[in-house]
Amino acid sequence: MDKRTWFDRLDDLPPGRPFTTADAREVGLSHNALHRLTSGGILRRPIAGVYVGAAVEDTLMLRCAVLRLVVPDDCFVSDRSAAWLHAGDRALAPGEHLSIPSISCFRPSDGGRLRNGITASGERAVLPRDLMDVDGLRVTTPLRTALDLGRLQRTQDLKLHGMDTMLSLGRFSHEELVHEVSRFNRQRGVVELRVLAPLADPGSESFGETALRLRWVGAGLPRPETQISIRVDGREAYRIDLGLEELLLGAEYFGQQWHDDGTRAYDDERLEWLDRERGWLIEVFRKQHVFGIDQDAERRLRAAFDAARARRGLPRRFF
Repeated sequence: MDKRTWFDRLDDLPPGRPFTTADAREVGLSHNALHRLTSGGILRRPIAGVYVGAAVEDTLMLRCAVLRLVVPDDCFVSDRSAAWLHAGDRALAPGEHLSIPSISCFRPSDGGRLRNGITASGERAVLPRDLMDVDGLRVTTPLRTALDLGRLQRTQDLKLHGMDTMLSLGRFSHEELVHEVSRFNRQRGVVELRVLAPLADPGSESFGETALRLRWVGAGLPRPETQISIRVDGREAYRIDLGLEELLLGAEYFGQQWHDDGTRAYDDERLEWLDRERGWLIEVFRKQHVFGIDQDAERRLRAAFDAARARRGLPRRFF
């Protein structure tokens, strides 16, 4: 009987490289073993059916190597998978990396429909300029990826977050994004794309910030600036997620990951300083304020907008 441990069997796999479930079986690692190793923080599963050592650095080359294991040679990577390839986990919604979504990859529209157990895709019409080569993989460009995400994701929050993230890579301009929208006239999702593409902003640094900005727009407020720099003695001391500098009105999204008990005292001190020393009115939002049927972000933003106008002797807009 082979009495080697799971760790011994891992040594039979190429070090530092991703491997498939089939590769694991060949060295004697069962599904249960992979689950236990992943739960124990020894492995991570970046996509369905592929594993890599948890200590291996997440790089563009690693993400390419992961996708090459499952994407057919005649297909191109698209949608959320392309966004992940271009930008890593920041392209995903909170917790999305835990669900291990199927790979989004397509054949060109004349290549026949793709059917297998790993991908959730088929055919898609693309122009040659929509595709690029990334370390041996064909993938939609950041611009085409933004347009597809802006059309085809499930919610407005996800659509705008995808465009924000792709725009933040600096590979295309906001003007190019808006100009390309008309390509998709009469196609699925173009109505919302026409509305959301003009709102895209590279300054959004998280899914929560994007969603809060969408609530801001939904509240009927003027388009906000993002990542407003607050300088002290010529150096940046703080940044405000979004707001209107001329009204000294800001809004901050405090996600649990970055604003837990360990940083709360710093956050409170920073907000107090901005109010006391610079006259900023900052509204703070957490998950329950922005998402779900009980979200109150729009109501609170309208109230804060009126309060900021009152501070400057201006009449209220919302009653």
